[in-house]
This record gives sequence, C-alpha cells and structure tokens, in this order.
Amino acid sequence: MATTTLPRPDNSGPSQLDVKETSMDDVNTYSSDVAFTPTVKAIQNRKGSRHSHALREHKGGWPTRISAELKAFIERQTSIFLATANAEGQPYIQHRGGPASFLKVLDDKTIAFVDFAGNRQYITAGNLADNNKAYLFLIDYAHRRRIKIWGTARVVENDLDLTAKLMPAGYQARPEQVIVFTVAAWDSNCPQHIPQRFEAADVAVALAERDARIAMLEEELRRLREQ
Repeated sequence: MATTTLPRPDNSGPSQLDVKETSMDDVNTYSSDVAFTPTVKAIQNRKGSRHSHALREHKGGWPTRISAELKAFIERQTSIFLATANAEGQPYIQHRGGPASFLKVLDDKTIAFVDFAGNRQYITAGNLADNNKAYLFLIDYAHRRRIKIWGTARVVENDLDLTAKLMPAGYQARPEQVIVFTVAAWDSNCPQHIPQRFEAADVAVALAERDARIAMLEEELRRLREQ
C-alpha cells in the first residue's frame, strides 16, 4: 500500500498528514472506502477535498454501526429509496414506503422491511440475486436531513415469522417477501439545497390544533362581548 502526502486544499504546500492511498488490492482500509474508490480519491485530490476526507478517515471514518439516534431516524421514515445494480453494473433505484416504523432496525448492523406486492417486475430481487451490494437513501424534508447507508441486502421469502414481526399493524398491503439490509457504513449530508416539505398528516394535525385554538378564542370573545 502506497503512502502519499496530500496537498493542502489551498495548494499552499503539502500537509504533515500521511494518508494511505488504497490500491485495487487494498479494499476497505477505511469504512468510507465503500464509496471512496481510488478513482474517487484521485478526483478529490485534484479538486482539493481529499485532505478533509483523509482527516476524517484518520479520526475513525464513517460509522459502521447503527446508533440509537440513527435507529430513531430510520424508524420514523415513511418513504425510502433502495439502490441496487445488476451483474453488468446497471443501477436501479426503487422507492418503498409505508407507515412510520415500516422500516425496522433489528440490531446495530441490520435493517429490514416487508416488501409489499407491487408491479411484479422483481428488478431489485433479480439484482440482489446477482449482486448483493445495496444502498439506502433516507431523507427527512421537514428537518432537512438526509442519511446515506451502504451495505449488502438479501431477499427472504416464505419466512412467516419474520414477515409477521416486520409487517406494520393494520396496514392495508399484501406482504410478498422481506428485504434484509446489512450496514457497511453510513454518512449524513448537509441540509444545503434540501427543500423543506411536510407530511400531509402532520400538516393536518397542525391545522386542526390551530382551528381548535381559533374556536376557543372566538368563544372567549363572544362571552366577553356578552358581559
């Protein structure tokens, strides 16, 4: 494995931090290597961002286990995106949704959800049969936060106990199979450029509370006028 000295972002000269550059034979020296391939690192180096990423790598890099905070974030989601790729490398992104907690954390490395019956194309299932690498993208528009999770995934069929454990209570959908996702690493993005949007159900609750408050104030005003 080669060791290189990175230029500073301002091109003022080399830093004192020696950063290990991975070759194709040196896989996952750091957790972020799941995304930062040698080619990605070369572009980061050319564009001046490699130094900051290398500092984070030497401080421990991206988390590889699900924290309590991340677990709460994951299980609040009602809409997610799952990315896979086939054996030829053709990517595919599938949307999956359901009530809050349809996406469940089984332990600090495992996320799972029921895959409801849909258009029966089975692209994700086929991709995972050939290539188990997968990626979850979670975005909270209301709080302008997004989480990226890299890992592997597998389809589990005909496991009635697991399906029953994961199936949201009272949700009107037909479970077909389960997808189990094993976390390799995760990272969060800054809120820049995320439009702020709110769930319709949350807006309805807020409007109902507002209307109730208005009604109460109007009743108080009516009583004061009568006095």
